[in-house]
Amino acid sequence: MSDALRVLALVCTLKPSPAKSSSDLITTQLLDLFAERNIAGEAVRVVDYDVRPGVEADMGDGDEWPQIRQRIAAADILLVATPTWVGHMSSVTQRVLERLDAELSETDEEGRPAMVGKVAVAAAVGNEDGAHKIIADLFQALNDIGFSIPAQGGTYWNGEAMQGGDYNDLDETPEAVASANATLVRNAAHLARLLESARYPA
Repeated sequence: MSDALRVLALVCTLKPSPAKSSSDLITTQLLDLFAERNIAGEAVRVVDYDVRPGVEADMGDGDEWPQIRQRIAAADILLVATPTWVGHMSSVTQRVLERLDAELSETDEEGRPAMVGKVAVAAAVGNEDGAHKIIADLFQALNDIGFSIPAQGGTYWNGEAMQGGDYNDLDETPEAVASANATLVRNAAHLARLLESARYPA
């Protein structure tokens, strides 16, 4: 069985590079864990690209989603990391889902939707409640598009209610978050290798 799997992380912070981002931090932690399992990865901060609104694979006129889409197509595992804003995923995350909708009409040589056979996982961070709902919404959408969701494929950090502070302000990663991160990576790697060796039927 090949170990040559790849993970692509879409960091859906509202902050352009090089601003510090809690979504970027948890993504880095997860990519480091994937690397320990010989799964190479890269992160794309989506807000740094001109991703046009729409539900087509290419909206034309300078749309930079197609180059992100190529990286998704080349990956075996997709990680979506989002901040929490007013209890919801970021607008950048929602736009990613809208653009991924186009993949339902893209099929492989045997008629499967293009994303069938790829694994998707999610991370949410924020100093307010909402992570469970965000991950539920992400998993529903990503599964509709064709991604497979591993057991316990979500991780999150919520700050204390009605207080300030961000994930990237912590002195160390809370034990519960570190454990959830490790479980996410372990199960995503397992499922991706299973799907690599046994594809879904056409």
